[in-house]
Amino acid sequence: MSRGFALALLGVTLLVGSAYAQSDVQNSGWSGLTDGEPSTQSTRPQKPVARPQTKESETSEISKINSWTVGLAAGQREGAPLEFAADISRVVDDGDNLHVLPIVTRGPTENVADLLYLKGVDVAIINSDSLEQFRTKIPDIQQRISYILSLFPSELHILVRPEVRSLDDLKGRKVNFNTQGTAAAYSGPLIFDKLKFTQAERTFIPHQVAMEQMKSGTNDMAAVVFVTSKPVDAFLKGKWPSGFHFLSVPMEDYSLYLPATLTSADYPAFIPQGAEIQTIAIPTVLAAFNWPKGSNRYARVARLVDNLFDRLEVLQGPGYHPKWKDVVLNAQVPGLTRFAAAQEWLDKTTAIAQADASPVNANTTMSPAQAKLWQDFLRWRKTNHQ
Repeated sequence: MSRGFALALLGVTLLVGSAYAQSDVQNSGWSGLTDGEPSTQSTRPQKPVARPQTKESETSEISKINSWTVGLAAGQREGAPLEFAADISRVVDDGDNLHVLPIVTRGPTENVADLLYLKGVDVAIINSDSLEQFRTKIPDIQQRISYILSLFPSELHILVRPEVRSLDDLKGRKVNFNTQGTAAAYSGPLIFDKLKFTQAERTFIPHQVAMEQMKSGTNDMAAVVFVTSKPVDAFLKGKWPSGFHFLSVPMEDYSLYLPATLTSADYPAFIPQGAEIQTIAIPTVLAAFNWPKGSNRYARVARLVDNLFDRLEVLQGPGYHPKWKDVVLNAQVPGLTRFAAAQEWLDKTTAIAQADASPVNANTTMSPAQAKLWQDFLRWRKTNHQ
């Protein structure tokens, strides 16, 4: 055996031995730090280092931090869902008893798949029309996903260049729907199909890029489509060329949508004082996976429900997204059933209120927040059952 080959073989042996040693260290949870002086190389065999055992306190901490943590699939950084998720996390937080972890995701449409399949996701903010693409693959999807709360409507915004006066003017030109996975990328084309408008060239690039192309008049970019809660920061900040405006949406099929308007109060730079732009809105929902009663995951979401419903009045106060003021606790979501713990909370509140005609009474256990929610419910029932 040549000297060179022997040295190479020795190097491979040492490398393999080092890899095995590193694997053992990683598997043991050892940090790699030792007491005393660093060891020196020696040809004498070394005594094996005993692997430190996991401390009971660390095991307890791991269990504690995981037991009452709820994963909430929200959306992208610039969207309203992530802001709503952050608000929820702040208000329902209860130390070791409940920790809601908002998760940045591709958007409310992709959140349906996350809720169904992604480990660690217990609840999600979704758009109601995003369930449509799953119904053909999962006919019983309404049994696997339930709703906790109807949150807010996501309005359709179609911002166009000055020369565009109607959808017909977009024929053959580029219309951007943001990146794939976002609410605009799913709901936007779906709405255009329902409007029977398919002649535009649909692009799916970041809106920031598309809006710069619109401003400069390059790449034939004529419009951007946003599907999110108004007002949209992108339209409020920065300078826009004169003549840019929103298109009205001549929707006739409201089976999945709600009528909505954009006003000068929302976008003073684009809409004249007192004018309105007719558009539509997609209901946005706080949904939960239908965990079986008695399971650990069900208990986590049930605790989230209790804290959220009890503290909704806080969210409707200053310092939180203004759309919280529009949330009605008893609003229903067509095609879905309410999460069992949420329905039980509502039933209990109803029973307490019906036991006494005056909800905020010394003889009742209803809190002021619950009393306000009960009054909201009475107004909602009167409006929807006339």
